[in-house]
Amino acid sequence: MTPAHEFSSDLIVKAANIVRGLSIDAVQAANSGHPGLPLGAADFATVLWTHFLRHNPKNPQWQNRDRFVLSGGHGSMLLYALLHLTGYDVSLADLQAFRQWGSRTPGHPEYGHTPGVETTTGPLGQGLANAVGMAMAEAMLAARFNEADFPVVDHYTYVVATDGDLQEGVTHEACALAGHQQLGKLVVLYDDNHITIDGATDLSFSEKVLQRFVAYGWHTQQVDGHDPQAVYEAIVAARENTSQPSIISCKTIIGKGSPHKAGTAGVHGAPLGEEELRLTKEALGLPPDEAFYVPANIAEFFGEAVTRGAHWQAEWDALFSAYEQAHPEKATTYLNLDKVPAQALDLQTFTAGEQVATRSASGAILNQLAPALPALVGGSADLTPSNNTLPQGATAFMPDNRQGRYIHYGIREHGMAAIMNGLALHGGVIPYGGTFFVFTDYMRPAMRMAALMGLRVIYVLTHDSIGLGEDGPTHQPVEHLSSLRAMPNMLVFRPADANEAIVGWQQALQRSEGPTCLVLTRQKLPVLNREVLAPYQEAAKGGYVLVEDDDYEVILIATGSEVSLALAARDMLNDRGYRVRVVSMPSTELFDAQPQDYRHSVLPPDKTARVAVEAGATWGWQKYVGLKGQIIGLDRFGASAPYQTLYEELGITAEAVARAAEALLA
Repeated sequence: MTPAHEFSSDLIVKAANIVRGLSIDAVQAANSGHPGLPLGAADFATVLWTHFLRHNPKNPQWQNRDRFVLSGGHGSMLLYALLHLTGYDVSLADLQAFRQWGSRTPGHPEYGHTPGVETTTGPLGQGLANAVGMAMAEAMLAARFNEADFPVVDHYTYVVATDGDLQEGVTHEACALAGHQQLGKLVVLYDDNHITIDGATDLSFSEKVLQRFVAYGWHTQQVDGHDPQAVYEAIVAARENTSQPSIISCKTIIGKGSPHKAGTAGVHGAPLGEEELRLTKEALGLPPDEAFYVPANIAEFFGEAVTRGAHWQAEWDALFSAYEQAHPEKATTYLNLDKVPAQALDLQTFTAGEQVATRSASGAILNQLAPALPALVGGSADLTPSNNTLPQGATAFMPDNRQGRYIHYGIREHGMAAIMNGLALHGGVIPYGGTFFVFTDYMRPAMRMAALMGLRVIYVLTHDSIGLGEDGPTHQPVEHLSSLRAMPNMLVFRPADANEAIVGWQQALQRSEGPTCLVLTRQKLPVLNREVLAPYQEAAKGGYVLVEDDDYEVILIATGSEVSLALAARDMLNDRGYRVRVVSMPSTELFDAQPQDYRHSVLPPDKTARVAVEAGATWGWQKYVGLKGQIIGLDRFGASAPYQTLYEELGITAEAVARAAEALLA
């Protein structure tokens, strides 16, 4: 890992000043952005990028690269400047287009948009929590695939974190778990500048940060973040401690170099202004009238990353080639971890007439999937027996069992969701995690980031409605289905029975462009008789005709446990002389993605007598029932009682559905 050049603090400072200059020029050109973090963090970030970070700028997806996460995503110009200088496909024109429409340099780093960006950061705390997942994935895959003399998985995860990141609760959850798991290849550089938007951090933040991390079980150090030699030695010490994650408090001055704004909240999130920009450049030894200045010697210094990266990858390619010869089966498995073969999804079905909660069906499905999919890694936020997320024979990922594929996240829903994003971002892992559906309230920020990044993350969400019964309204989700359906790129799947749950898992695993919510019952549901009803495989279309009478007059639409109510309502209506079509709609997103001809075949525009029933908020169902339709749902909180009583008292019954249909046909 030794760089091609000897360490020179003077050279580091000069190089860091070029990073500073590019950053403040881009912010000024955009008349928008955050110059304070790049000005303050440039010294220690330059040490990391020029002397420690193993990466290949010409192949940002090289599997064994170190991961770098800028958790304080508002300081994005720090990252963009480093990417440009080290040879990534981020041009000077890209820097000049900072924060503009269509540019590759948006206000906060976006995964999949800019080469070299490992995760989308912006909401503070998410990046650091993602990094815990990345480090966890590295440890897990290294234990499973490395052999003597073949360390094919061997890299670090580095994070630049801010005061704001450490104040957000998600980092407490994730970092506590990282310490417990002894993730020794996770190194956090804490930009400790004591300034946030409101002013000095002592307005609201007086904790002893390093003492807090000692309590987590981390290795801690404190250095002058503007002293390159001290930063260098601290990173060396952090890397040498392989049994603890490390945090280095880098004491810095926000906006360093700005004569009138350094050390103030005013430099956090606003351009310096033309006059202060000139003065800052003069203070940094940069030409005051030349924008985006990069002298040849600094370009060459940073550009060595291209040569080093090509060398590192060539070494790894040769290592992996020898690994393939010595351990062909392992090598093949490793190379195909992110793929889901069709045969793995050929699952055993459930018998009609059985009574099976869909959470139990999910557990049985996992028992089949886990052996067939070595990338599948599960977990639960301390609800494993309730979520049925632990496959038979699976072992826990722990410091003494890195090969374990099950993660006990503890009671840390937000941390779990953000760590799962990091697992997915790392690659080689398909993460799923369980909790009660209502606790997506704790998970939403990370779930939204998974949707934004298009990550294959699977949420096993049990106790999906008032059907959980006696625990009462604190645990009974009402508005959650509607709110998650409103989230772009989130697939919500609520199966009607155990066999539809098979389809839910198949869809979640085949979907590589975004996350999936499997919304599952606590209470038992009848396994539907597919000899008289449509095949369960039709659920892959999101909505399908389950059963219908000739010349039907009314359409009943239902999801999940309420499909059985709709079928019972059809029987009642048949007895009263009405003809009915019943539609099961486990996923509105999948249904909406079908061709219009198909959607109209299920919900013909001329059939306006429609009733939707779902044990949740009615918002959103108007789209499917139309202006003349009726919705049986729950626009209030639940109550504590046996679930059968709740359905009866809250009016979500087959009789209520039948009466609504009769009223439409009157």
